Amino acid sequence: MQTYLLSQQFKTRSLPENFTACPANATICNGTSCVLPEDNINETLSVILSTVLTIMLALVMFSMGCNVELKKFWGHIKRPWGIFVGFLCQFGIMPLTAFLLSLAFNVLPIQAVVVLIMGCCPGGTASNIIAYWVDGDMDLSISMTTCSTLLAMGMMPLCLFVYTKLWTDSSAIVLPYDSIGISLVALVIPVSFGIYVNHRWPSKAKIILKVGSIVGAILIVLIAVVGGILYKGSWVISPKLWLIGTIFPAAGYSLGFILARIAGLSWHRCRTVSLETGMQNSQLCSTIVQLSFTPEQLELMFTFPVIYSIFQLLFALLILGGYRVYRRYRVKTKTDVEKTEEKEDSKSTSSHAKINGGFVSNETKETITSVPTS
Repeated sequence: MQTYLLSQQFKTRSLPENFTACPANATICNGTSCVLPEDNINETLSVILSTVLTIMLALVMFSMGCNVELKKFWGHIKRPWGIFVGFLCQFGIMPLTAFLLSLAFNVLPIQAVVVLIMGCCPGGTASNIIAYWVDGDMDLSISMTTCSTLLAMGMMPLCLFVYTKLWTDSSAIVLPYDSIGISLVALVIPVSFGIYVNHRWPSKAKIILKVGSIVGAILIVLIAVVGGILYKGSWVISPKLWLIGTIFPAAGYSLGFILARIAGLSWHRCRTVSLETGMQNSQLCSTIVQLSFTPEQLELMFTFPVIYSIFQLLFALLILGGYRVYRRYRVKTKTDVEKTEEKEDSKSTSSHAKINGGFVSNETKETITSVPTS
């Protein structure tokens, strides 16, 4: 999940009936109804909130880096099978799913384009936070996020060129390479510091990680609330986009997990790939949309990145809750089995001693001492 920069947001204001001229700063004018830019107060508020959230995100990514071991991270880079599977999910499954959903729901061309832009975006940093809470492979998670953001500079234009031909000219879409570069730097620098701290001071890194994971959970909720407040004027949107915004992230999580499992990855890496696939960089999608389309077009598509962001978070929390319940049940069951085995071994030893006049062999004693205790 990324912070939302509200550089363009519009609202409708009614003018007096005898007033025929539109204000000089109106972006759309139809009779007495004009669409005007948002107030400077809200714009200033959004900048302040975005700055605070960006700083918090950098600190959280620093703490996530404290859970990355340099040798394991470098191992993923040298043997990038997991990264390759994630690459197929990120730039193979997601754009194709966006294309098929747009066709299936028969949305307007401009709406299909925003769905495809979301599908072609790299993974978001919120996936790293959730991956930590579901006991995922943090080394793989960080390396996948970094590589997908780096590869997005080439893969996004290619995917958009392939999939948007049906609806629009891909040259009309402006890719903000500076924003992609900033996202990459904002990810790599704090994570690198975190890896260094973990390498030099492992005990301190564990403390930083615990604090950062809690702050990260708070940050995800805070971003969702702030995004809803800043975009409160743009919630009128086609029901089809609501449905796509619900189905799309769920499909990303599910297909990412399935492909990772087919590729032979372990369960904790499957969870990692699943989260990296379904969680997209929504801020980047919003930036591309604002740079590429007119205010009239934005009214049909502007809120979709927010909708996707909300549902990708909800499904991620469901995955987290389900995993935590499963983990608690599995640990409880495993403990009960161990206790049962211990009691059975004790009973068999006792009966063996009675039969043999209280004598217990050395082999039996070794068996008793080898039984794990809880």
